Amino acid sequence: MSKVRWLMCLLLPALTMPVEAELLSQPVIRAPLQDTVRLDGVIEAVQQSTVSAQTSGTVQALPFDVDDSVPAGALIVQLEDSEQQARLAQAQAAMAEAQAGALDARQRYERIQTVHERGLVSRQELDQARNALNAAQARVERAKAALAEARQQLDYTRIVAPYGGILTERHVELGEAVNPGQPLLSGLSLEQLRVVVDLPQRYAAAARADRRARVTLADGRVLETGTMTFYPYANPATHTFRLRMALTEPNNALFPGMLVKVAVPVSVRQALWVPLSSLIHRSEVRAVFVLDDRGQPRLRQVRTGVREGDRIEILAGLDEGEPVVSNPGELVGREQRMVTPAGDHE
Repeated sequence: MSKVRWLMCLLLPALTMPVEAELLSQPVIRAPLQDTVRLDGVIEAVQQSTVSAQTSGTVQALPFDVDDSVPAGALIVQLEDSEQQARLAQAQAAMAEAQAGALDARQRYERIQTVHERGLVSRQELDQARNALNAAQARVERAKAALAEARQQLDYTRIVAPYGGILTERHVELGEAVNPGQPLLSGLSLEQLRVVVDLPQRYAAAARADRRARVTLADGRVLETGTMTFYPYANPATHTFRLRMALTEPNNALFPGMLVKVAVPVSVRQALWVPLSSLIHRSEVRAVFVLDDRGQPRLRQVRTGVREGDRIEILAGLDEGEPVVSNPGELVGREQRMVTPAGDHE
């Protein structure tokens, strides 16, 4: 027995009953359908980094621990700075010595210049005094650079947070000796978030042209997104292109690592549509009532596609313009009608 005959057997008792209510019908329409691909995306922080040591020293203080909230500019690592303090004192002393030498060279040059103008000293002595002054000024500049470097090395013993956020990992412990370039702490900011998703190669061109996407959470809430960025290269292992979208959520309900659904439009095609209420669903069989030339309802099996709002796509079984009964419950009984579609369209 065919599926249609089996369905007719189920519905025959109801079809033989007189129809008291007026049947409502709507024609099968042809309208555009936007096909989309649904992908898994991940929320990540825009600002996430690892701070490293820029000078050598021993870890003296770690004011914050993992998962602590840290304001921008707060001290997060203090290194022992006695060596840097000593170098700064040496640089300051060298600077004072260079400045004194430059002052002495200038005074000597000015005296010789005055005497030279009266013709009491030779031109050679004047040139020697000028050269000594220039050398003294160069030593001042060199001492000034050394002093700035010493101060910078001392500043490197105080590591501060580059932005406000959360500490995610600690790479050193108290009392540990560190060297330049060694990782100290990792963190991220919750103020700026984005969604990243890997787009299959076959959809990349359409997505780049349309530049639209819808991001939803597991509970169905749609997230507000901003600028879309397409990576200009594919992953050689997966042959996917990475798509990145900024999030503009006004609250703090989102966190890095959360999974989201990303619906990306990839094509537009023409489809046949009928009201969702006209569909009769029994096990694996789907059917609708079609009115014939005399206005009599005839059961016809159909193959359905996606659902979009209060209508459903028909893949096979109907032609454009055919009238279908939109209230089949008046024929088969409200308790026998079921309109659950095969799947929803995103």
